[in-house]
Amino acid sequence: MFAAPPDIETRVFARIPDSYRIKGRPSPWIDAQRGGLPTDCFLEGPSFDRDGNLYVVDVPWGRIFRISTDGETELATEYDGEPNGLAIHRDGRIFIADFRHGVMQLDPASGSVSPVIDRLGVERFRGVNDLTFSMNGDLYFTDQGHSGLHDPSGRVYRLTVAGDLEIVLQNIPSPNGLALSPDESTLYVNVTRDNSVWRVPFLPSMTPYKVGAFIRLSGGTGPDGLAVDRNGGLAVAHIGLGCVWLFDPFGEPMARLRSCAGRATTNIAFCAANRRQLYITESDTGQVLIADVPVAGQAVFSHS
Repeated sequence: MFAAPPDIETRVFARIPDSYRIKGRPSPWIDAQRGGLPTDCFLEGPSFDRDGNLYVVDVPWGRIFRISTDGETELATEYDGEPNGLAIHRDGRIFIADFRHGVMQLDPASGSVSPVIDRLGVERFRGVNDLTFSMNGDLYFTDQGHSGLHDPSGRVYRLTVAGDLEIVLQNIPSPNGLALSPDESTLYVNVTRDNSVWRVPFLPSMTPYKVGAFIRLSGGTGPDGLAVDRNGGLAVAHIGLGCVWLFDPFGEPMARLRSCAGRATTNIAFCAANRRQLYITESDTGQVLIADVPVAGQAVFSHS
């Protein structure tokens, strides 16, 4: 379909210190999601605060880490939950997609975690996965649960600044990472079990229409985290394949970022300062990788 895109190298930015790695403790999440495989941490949800610190979540152990600009790691909070994704509002508030509890909020000063919303009416969420903000402050999030091709019951929600919860899209086989185009006319959703990225165009009323598969992947487990650059190019983390794909705004592959660590490339975030570097959580080894990346529309040169 397309020629193989050029490779871009990654390097290690930060590693969760041994002092924070948990061993010898049971975890229902690890039993269910990792088949009991020893997992001393499992990172996802990278997001930058206004000071340039990078926050990441540790799903099975209910922890959130704050990593400074020089790669020093500290524990921001630990609570009884399964934080799967994280997004920081432009006013500094930190929101968490918690698989067990719904959408939560973290106070970075005190470390306290409080609920925001856990249901639509009387129906509880199946398992919130990831989230992102629009420019006006509306919060979009995926409710993945254990949906898949056998059970396409996942949803995308929008929590408006007025506090109204709306279903944006439903009947999705495993909605995961999501991101808005720069002009916010389109929402992109990674659909893990379908190994694809869906494009959700919006009418002026913010109603989705003509929803379709925009990018088809193969192999690995499927697309996990998703980010959009300033020109509308997409970065797609392909867990199980150990890479991140870069696509231009038309869906043509630009480059492949190969993990220098494990194959669990789960989530991604562009550098808050210049958006010319991409940060990647590699969950098998408990590390954050970094790569220098082009912006969509610029030439890509192989580093391999």
